Amino acid sequence: MKFILGKKVGMTQVFAKNGEVVPVTKVIAGPCQVVQVKDGKQDNQVALQIGFEKKAAFRMKKPQTGHLKDLENVQFLRDFGIEKVEGIERGDVITVSTFTPGDIVSVIGTSKGKGFAGVVKRHHFRGAPASHGHKHDLRAPGSIGAGGVQRVFKGMRMAGRMGGDRVTVKNLEIVEVNSQTNELLIKGAVPGGKNGLLLINGIGDLKIEKQAKAAEIKTETAPEAAGAPQTA
Repeated sequence: MKFILGKKVGMTQVFAKNGEVVPVTKVIAGPCQVVQVKDGKQDNQVALQIGFEKKAAFRMKKPQTGHLKDLENVQFLRDFGIEKVEGIERGDVITVSTFTPGDIVSVIGTSKGKGFAGVVKRHHFRGAPASHGHKHDLRAPGSIGAGGVQRVFKGMRMAGRMGGDRVTVKNLEIVEVNSQTNELLIKGAVPGGKNGLLLINGIGDLKIEKQAKAAEIKTETAPEAAGAPQTA
């Protein structure tokens, strides 16, 4: 199983080889550091805890700072179950290169909040007729239970807060992977609004970049300051 954390950018479209227009969602995914390796001996689960998106040091709480003492400060921490953790160490990095075009993934996100909504919008009730003597109850829920029970059963569809739920969309196809900009183009729509956190899961082997190699990549991408002439 392979996975990564990402952030939704928005929707756009690309053209397939046959000229078909494909709607896609652009996602900034990774790089994600392995923060904790859970081998099942102490944590009762075999999983990897990974972190995503840098966070300013002054915004960190002391327990978080201690947990990330030898790593970069991150905004999000999430656990992903995995079959085996042999060879994976704290500080290793997961990038978008673990995915390839054509992979089928599941995307988990938080749906957009709609606020307090009635039963017509929230549960798709048809509503009452607009004429023939009806008044004041066009969008009313109607009966919510029998009189003799003297209570409303759990699960009754009623007005309330809509949206803001954890939503999983399955069987989405990855159209394009850009390892230079850490971008994934996923066919179709994914839950949530702009900059929303996404958990992306796929089938296949997880590619891990070891800590030493990740440090080399970071050094190569940084501007070369050593030996460069100073300009005023």
